Amino acid sequence: MRVGIGYDIHRFVEDRPLMLGGIEIPHILGLEGHSDGDALIHAICDAVLGAAGLDDIGHQFPVNDDRYAGIRSTELLKMVLDKIKEKGFRVDYVDSVIILEEPKIAPFKEGMRKEISEALSINLDNISVKATTQEGIGAIGRGEAIAAYAVACLVPEK
Repeated sequence: MRVGIGYDIHRFVEDRPLMLGGIEIPHILGLEGHSDGDALIHAICDAVLGAAGLDDIGHQFPVNDDRYAGIRSTELLKMVLDKIKEKGFRVDYVDSVIILEEPKIAPFKEGMRKEISEALSINLDNISVKATTQEGIGAIGRGEAIAAYAVACLVPEK
């Protein structure tokens, strides 16, 4: 078994949809990014890549490569899955936490879990998505950004 951790943070911007966990969440602001800015999926990508001993998401999908401009982050996650399969691994479990003040994501967590489980081709029960606030502290607490942490467990492909 191998374990990796991932982290990502994106600032809010106007005129962009808010993508988190592979789904669009109704909000007046979206997240800045070369892709769709999905901080949760990016953290999961880094956790999976790290567990496989591969370079991070920025190395795998550089911001100066137009192929990834505006791409759905779940597509990046599927590409990450292909990379770890080449190394003989599969994802067994993902645990994650989103840090944000707004919007409230409780109504959207099951949809996020579904999108993530489909992208990784694993059982829905093997995906955890949680959320917490920053208690008004720092950029996240002021509502300027969203961050996410993820831990991924990989096992050898059978």
